[in-house]
Amino acid sequence: MSENRVFFNFSFFRIDPKWRWMADLAKEESAKEIEQVIRNSKVKCRTYSTLGIRDDAEFLLWFASESLEEIQGLISKIYSTVFGKYIVPSHVYLSSTRPSIYAKSGRSASFIIGNEQKKYVVVYPFIKTRDWYLLPLDERKKMMDEHIEVGHKFPQVLLNTTYSFGIHDQDFMLAFETDELHAFQDLIMQLRETKVSKYIEKDTPMIVCVKKDIIPLISSLG
Repeated sequence: MSENRVFFNFSFFRIDPKWRWMADLAKEESAKEIEQVIRNSKVKCRTYSTLGIRDDAEFLLWFASESLEEIQGLISKIYSTVFGKYIVPSHVYLSSTRPSIYAKSGRSASFIIGNEQKKYVVVYPFIKTRDWYLLPLDERKKMMDEHIEVGHKFPQVLLNTTYSFGIHDQDFMLAFETDELHAFQDLIMQLRETKVSKYIEKDTPMIVCVKKDIIPLISSLG
């Protein structure tokens, strides 16, 4: 899977308040149903809670697959469950892996190369100005070398850079994984001081997500 280009889908959802009025046993059975649907799919899926962190989303389903249709199929099956009747998407982002023209390793998607899931992931769309793309490639590479060097100071923060050109509204989707959220904050503060930051048009919403398996995630929704 890591040798080919892979689609990422970041689907954030809100829960219908009516869900909280369901009987506890029914909610438990519904959570098991969702778990089974995800487990039986070929699509890779990571689950996170945004409960109490955002006012526009309560959880994230992060999907990865070489097939966009398989991602759609899994989401359709989720909607067909009891729990699926009570969820509404609030943010949906689509992107794809591809080799970086700046990173020497050529790989920049921690999820795909099999790194263990961290406690937190911070997800956000990223758009650079059009002026950035009009700069000579060598000039861009020099500025990105500085940018990448700052990232190397924070080995506890793993990067997933994926590309949305032509398939969604943003240029990139960034997903930073870490067990130390303050380290990510320190990283971003230092990146603000690099020359590349001059060419950032948009990098919001910046959504902090907490790792949580699907059954306890659903249980936490009340």
